[in-house]
Amino acid sequence: MSNTGPSGFRMTSEIKPHAYDPVTNPELFEGVLARRVIAFFIDIFIIAIPVILAAVFILIFGLITFGLGWFLFWLWWPAAVIWALVYYGMTLGSPHSATIGMRVMDLQMRTWYGAPAYFLLAVAHAIVFWLTVSLLTPFILLVGFFNERRRLLHDMLVGTVVINHPSRAHTISHDGPVT
Repeated sequence: MSNTGPSGFRMTSEIKPHAYDPVTNPELFEGVLARRVIAFFIDIFIIAIPVILAAVFILIFGLITFGLGWFLFWLWWPAAVIWALVYYGMTLGSPHSATIGMRVMDLQMRTWYGAPAYFLLAVAHAIVFWLTVSLLTPFILLVGFFNERRRLLHDMLVGTVVINHPSRAHTISHDGPVT
């Protein structure tokens, strides 16, 4: 059912089906959770390096300026948060739809209907991840063990799914790797 809105744009009320079915395409979800954890630690390491370097710079600058440079620590925390959000937005919103850690682990993030991720979705995904983990404890990540698509709570809330990269998925089958 579709109609034209007052501004001439076509509006549809069709509900898009899930693009990735774990029953017909189990290779897309095989081993995703374990590799996702490793990708997370790779990404945290990449994010932490410039943040730590900035803290060391501010510390040394404060020593050189007899303590005046330490006022920059007021900017350090907001800058670290902005850097993390930009990192997630730029990498997940790239054509690869994956952070550097996810690329290393052959993972991709897609919308539930199959479109690639984009900058604002990636930033929202990161914010919702940190909020759910902070407010509901890290045990909330166990949600991934109880659904077929291995989606975590923050994936469900923002409408994303993390899958194996198609090149990896083609080499996986339930009987073993394709030769």
